[in-house]
Amino acid sequence: MKSVSIIGAGPAGIEAAATLAKQGYTVAVFEKSSSPLKNIADKAFLFPNFASAADIVELMNKKLLNQNITMHNDTEIVDMKREGQGWKIVDSKGSSFYSDYVVMATGYTPFDAHRKEELGYGIYGGVVTSLEMEKMIRYNQIVNSLGEKPKRIVFLQCVGSRDEKSGNHYCSKVCCVTAVKQAIEIKRQLPDVEAYVFYMDLRMWGQHFEELYRQSQQEYGVRYVRGRISEASGTFDGRVQIKAEDTLMGLPLKMTTDLLVLMVGMEASEGTRCLAKACGICGDYGFAQSVDPHLGDCLTDQQNLFICGACKRPMSINDAVNDGRSAAIAIMQNE
Repeated sequence: MKSVSIIGAGPAGIEAAATLAKQGYTVAVFEKSSSPLKNIADKAFLFPNFASAADIVELMNKKLLNQNITMHNDTEIVDMKREGQGWKIVDSKGSSFYSDYVVMATGYTPFDAHRKEELGYGIYGGVVTSLEMEKMIRYNQIVNSLGEKPKRIVFLQCVGSRDEKSGNHYCSKVCCVTAVKQAIEIKRQLPDVEAYVFYMDLRMWGQHFEELYRQSQQEYGVRYVRGRISEASGTFDGRVQIKAEDTLMGLPLKMTTDLLVLMVGMEASEGTRCLAKACGICGDYGFAQSVDPHLGDCLTDQQNLFICGACKRPMSINDAVNDGRSAAIAIMQNE
């Protein structure tokens, strides 16, 4: 049976590896981090059913326990090129690996909120990212910059997405429902806290997402404000003052909050940008480009090179898992 190199051990890469290994392929998985599933492991619970992220990580890691799979952690692939009918990939230490097929599953990186200076991230202690809020929720340590329980928390959608200033015109797909989920989780831990979500428009695109949004309002009293926050600044008592516009009312407003949570979007990872350029499959915004988004979404115009997961565009976990399985099936059909 032929060999496959899979670059990236996120949900897409792991699902592709497990599917191929069950069919007898020899699979090598390369992950630049010390362990797989980094972008899930730092979460608390997952939408829409509040499944434990730790449980999902454990179940997915078990899929790698196959004699046909060799795992290479702490191995960053920095170059790749065709060699004969197969591929040669090279890691950051100069080691080379050869295989008949390659699957790029290099995923995404969270938007760096420092780039939105007007929002005060890294300047005011009360401004945090959605990833930092996940950790607060996970360890039941939701506190303001003074280490006290907050009385008010404001979420801001579309930080680094749908934003001409940051250069990302696309929607990151999961931020809206993540804010809804986090607001519910916060209200469960701190029932008396006020929770506000500022949004351009809410995109509840998945099954049960609209229900979750309704539940957040009806059962937990989460308040939604259609508007954008233009500026955040610190106050003498360690809080954050925000300036915004309520676009439904057409009125400017000011509000102070203990925590301002920036819902950061997805960008192409450095690995995705580097390898897409190396093998000539660069797409929009640094993501990898497939042959066709409808009937060839895991295929590339390079022979025996396949792509899956969030290296193509922002995806949810279940989308990435299904996409990894699709890439594996595409390889089988290529035989």
